[in-house]
Amino acid sequence: MPRAIWKGAVTFGLVYMPVELYSASQQERLELDMLDKRDFQPIGYQRINKHTGKPVEWGNIVKGYQYKRGEYVALTEEDFRQANVKASQTIEISSFVDAQEIPATYYETPYYLAPAKGGEKVYALLREALARAGKVAVATIVMRGRQHLCAVLPAERALMLNTLRFAQAMRRPEDLDIPGTAKSVGLSSKELDMAEKLIAQMSGTWSPQDFHDRYRDDLMKRIHEKIRKKQTHELTPPEKIERPRAKAEVIDLMAALRNSLESSPAHRKPRHTRRKSA
Repeated sequence: MPRAIWKGAVTFGLVYMPVELYSASQQERLELDMLDKRDFQPIGYQRINKHTGKPVEWGNIVKGYQYKRGEYVALTEEDFRQANVKASQTIEISSFVDAQEIPATYYETPYYLAPAKGGEKVYALLREALARAGKVAVATIVMRGRQHLCAVLPAERALMLNTLRFAQAMRRPEDLDIPGTAKSVGLSSKELDMAEKLIAQMSGTWSPQDFHDRYRDDLMKRIHEKIRKKQTHELTPPEKIERPRAKAEVIDLMAALRNSLESSPAHRKPRHTRRKSA
């Protein structure tokens, strides 16, 4: 059983539901240690007191806010809780919106909500009502010392909480050199038609289990190869890589699209034809 990272309640209107929050994702990254390349010994990290230059144990470390140069207010976990007791213990739903109204760019980190003792019926009620209405709940949660905007949404038998980015945290694309209309960059209707055909030919259903971290697999193969060749303490020299040209080559876009259509797996599938009756 995973460990709950937050305990509190979901509220909407006068309805109260005790819940526990669990992480819905796990890290799949390769764990690598930092080594001294002269003798391949592990490098340790220390927390140093900048005044004395001596290491500090975790038990002696507290968080602090610098209100003027060199002067701090020390904050404990109890200070974070007492800043707003209700907010720190409640996922307060403020509204319900259509699921497609929230752009994908706003979604941040997924979590599972599970009912605490006594919250099973309200949990099922909210899950079923959201699924029937095609809505998600917009709420706020205080977690790890900061407030998050979040969406609560049904996911099969579970309710998920996905933290959302605040609008002010989103960067606008105005400062980027982005092409304008299709006409302004010289796109023809034939090129657009061909691109739509390629998209249609490559379209399918979303199957997340079909995808995995191939780069990690390739890196592990290289690691095992170095072990097999006894190159465990040998640094691989950098390979000379040709830099891309400063100016992009002019390509025949129609030819590239046509070749993509002809080489896609969907195009290569044999077509079933009806036999002519005698």
